[in-house]
Amino acid sequence: MSEELNLTANPGKNLVRTVDGVDYQRIPVKTHLITDKDDMADVVVKYAKDKMVDGDILFISEKAVACTQSRAIPMENIKPRKLAVTLSRYVTKTPAGIGLGIPETMEMALQECGTLRILFAAFCSVIGKLLGKKGWFYIVAGPKARGIDGPTAGTIPPYDHYVVLTPADPMGTSRRLAQALGHPVAIVDINDIGANILGFSQKEPTLNQLAKILGDNPLGQGEESTPMGIIRKA
Repeated sequence: MSEELNLTANPGKNLVRTVDGVDYQRIPVKTHLITDKDDMADVVVKYAKDKMVDGDILFISEKAVACTQSRAIPMENIKPRKLAVTLSRYVTKTPAGIGLGIPETMEMALQECGTLRILFAAFCSVIGKLLGKKGWFYIVAGPKARGIDGPTAGTIPPYDHYVVLTPADPMGTSRRLAQALGHPVAIVDINDIGANILGFSQKEPTLNQLAKILGDNPLGQGEESTPMGIIRKA
């Protein structure tokens, strides 16, 4: 028997979103502060399992998954090289976050993706800007670079002083979590400019459909303590 759910949205967010004529509830799920001491399988079972019914999909912030994998790194432990300092100056800042716009996040991109790939991405970005095109850097650098999150004022402490990398093996991790939970699981990177589905335990709905359902960032980016949510047809 599923536990009664409080069907309310996070502040400033909508509970329901319509995609292709279908209404979907995106129900936030509160948890404790997730760290590398946690196993995400235990977390999803503890906080979500009794709240879910057949047909539900659990979506989890990639930050939360990365934290359990020890892929959240204190700023003071990152020593940016001169190249990282230089490249970070040319990154366009957006309302969604600083991205690779500080030396520490750029340094981690160089380590995660390789120096040659990041340099080539930077070159493509320059060409793109000359042609009036945006986003070429992250297209070339790939999802590992795109998913790196730097510290922001609204992030729950202590992660407001951390750089968080993309989760390791998000597709495999989503399948492992789904097996533990007994429901489909998606690992998502969402912010106020859109959604990117990093891992999903099944083929339907498509990744593009999931991105549309979550594209308005229903969980928020601040101290809501809701690193996961339930998708349910309304």
